[in-house]
Amino acid sequence: MSWSAPDDILLSTSLAGFLDKKLIVLLRDGRKLLGTLCSFDQFGFAANVVLQGACERVIVGEQYCDVPLGLYVIRGENVVLIGELDREKDELPAHMTCVSEAEIRKAEKAEREARDLKGTMRKRMEFLDFD
Repeated sequence: MSWSAPDDILLSTSLAGFLDKKLIVLLRDGRKLLGTLCSFDQFGFAANVVLQGACERVIVGEQYCDVPLGLYVIRGENVVLIGELDREKDELPAHMTCVSEAEIRKAEKAEREARDLKGTMRKRMEFLDFD
């Protein structure tokens, strides 16, 4: 029989306090997921979580879109941060504009291409020594 370390007990206890509450989960790849915590398990040092009514919040500039995902299982090793959202408050600043999923994907692609272009331009300019 193995006993849980005090840190394991603390982690599972703190997640138990978030059951049936709306959360935001930041993942290692930078995605932001929103949903209601309906279950979790303790596996090693990371807790796997299950979000009900989950959506991915995609933000590009001053545009955003909540892409629906439904019931979503998140492997604990991918979680960077979990936080509770206040259901009473508006979660985004007033200047943000909600757009369709197609529009946000198009904006994401344009942002990625601009970033890639900037990177290639920087590589082309490396031969110049400005120091």
